[in-house]
Amino acid sequence: MMFKLLFSVFATLSCILFAKALEVDTYDFLMPNVWPHRDELYLCTPIRISPHNNYYIVGFEPNATMHTAHHMLLYGCSEPGSNESVWSCGEMHRNEVDDLYNTASPCRSGSQIVYAWARDAPSLHLPKDVGFLIGKDSPIKYLVLQVHYMHRFPEDKVDNSGVFLKYTKERMLRQAGVILLGTGGTIPPNRVEQMETACTITEDKVIHPFAYRTHTHALGKLVTGYVVRQDDNGDVWTLLGKKDPQLPQMFYPVVSSRAIQRHDVLAARCTMNNTHDYPVRIGATNKDEMCNFYLMYWVENDTPLERKYCFTSGPPYYYWDRAREGLNNIPPAFV
Repeated sequence: MMFKLLFSVFATLSCILFAKALEVDTYDFLMPNVWPHRDELYLCTPIRISPHNNYYIVGFEPNATMHTAHHMLLYGCSEPGSNESVWSCGEMHRNEVDDLYNTASPCRSGSQIVYAWARDAPSLHLPKDVGFLIGKDSPIKYLVLQVHYMHRFPEDKVDNSGVFLKYTKERMLRQAGVILLGTGGTIPPNRVEQMETACTITEDKVIHPFAYRTHTHALGKLVTGYVVRQDDNGDVWTLLGKKDPQLPQMFYPVVSSRAIQRHDVLAARCTMNNTHDYPVRIGATNKDEMCNFYLMYWVENDTPLERKYCFTSGPPYYYWDRAREGLNNIPPAFV
């Protein structure tokens, strides 16, 4: 089935005039009236970026409600996970058999997250002169929209949840990027658990954080993100952001926008309260849990980090005080 061609010169697009005569167009990236025929279904749909031009995404306006979509992710891919117009794409259910949709990952290669939404989060507009480069000179040749439907729809109902992309052809000196911090692991029954992750920046780049987003399911009480630097007295932990993940899961402005560079450590912690009499594991369904901290940043006259993901095995195998980074001066957990 042929892909929709994004940003075609023949497309009918609405134009908006930003400051300094920046022409910004809108592309409606929506699910093509899909039928979520079972609970806990992840569906993906792709768009192919025109390979002849560069485009910069400068804003995201969600077209969804938390009563319909549990969450949405927008992936940038070198190759999409399938050649279908829609497919089943739960990352943790790759081997499942679906009687309506073929099953594949969101991306076959070159996977990175560009945008994420949940819990009725509002629109996101990037800072001035900042945009996600896609197309000709970018490894992002396709965008893939993933929507998690928690509940089955009636047979006479379909869905077109998605996001309105704001983009421009005008060159941005500052390219945006996202790095996702997360964990695996298990939360024991009747226990408050700290799920922690940390990764050292090894690339010779300077990144400027400007927004963060947290994501857990129902057991999450607080998610915090830090950048860790060394001085003569040991590690210095600078807060990037902390948020109750039960609030709208939007991108919030960072607490500290100080530049992050090589040898700095990014770290995140999720405080989880399991009130059940059984353990809860990291997984894809609403009965499972997730511990995610998204950091959005820009680089000037450079490309974003090659590293897109920072994951650890989580409890009971990984904690900051056991990290290979040798972390010290670890901050106490917020309550």
